[in-house]
Amino acid sequence: MKPLQRNLELLGYQCFLPDLPITYQEFEFAAFVLDRFLEEIVTFDLRENEKIHLVGHSTGGLVIRDLITKTKNIDKIGRCVLVASPNKGSQLANIAGKVKLYVEIFKTLKSLSYEYIEQIHFRNHPSIEIAAIAGDRSNYLLGNLIDGKNDGRVEVQSVYYADLKDFMIVPYGHKEIHHKVETAKYIDAFLRTGQFLPK
Repeated sequence: MKPLQRNLELLGYQCFLPDLPITYQEFEFAAFVLDRFLEEIVTFDLRENEKIHLVGHSTGGLVIRDLITKTKNIDKIGRCVLVASPNKGSQLANIAGKVKLYVEIFKTLKSLSYEYIEQIHFRNHPSIEIAAIAGDRSNYLLGNLIDGKNDGRVEVQSVYYADLKDFMIVPYGHKEIHHKVETAKYIDAFLRTGQFLPK
């Protein structure tokens, strides 16, 4: 996320980049850690009427959605952008789930399966606008295992869900989408105006 942090800082943002535990735990644990991090920012760094925007890549987007569902600091959250996040689950996670030992070790991967995501009851909050960006350049070997348009890791149709304020597709792969200046500019536009492109 450091390239995205740098690109957003060049656009005038003060960025916090928490180190979240998203390899060996289900993503809900990372949401708990993020909520504690948010509490520190709210307590020590935010002025009275300021809000913090949230941007997450891949599993980070699910962490944000889980945070919004559970946090008591909902009034301190501004707009959110989910970049290449498997909001409906991941075909690759379903495939990996057939190797039980693997997903028992890498529990975040287990929590990205369709079945697991269906059991999570994410709740949107009416005061928080959320948008998502999907990539459609499947330039990785694993992308060949995925049906439909995908970024090499996550299918485009899984990034989209009905309650999004805005949604767009860019021609990048999963491991590069958040490094691109163009992506940062779209994020900036949504955070400032509530839409990626002028209508």
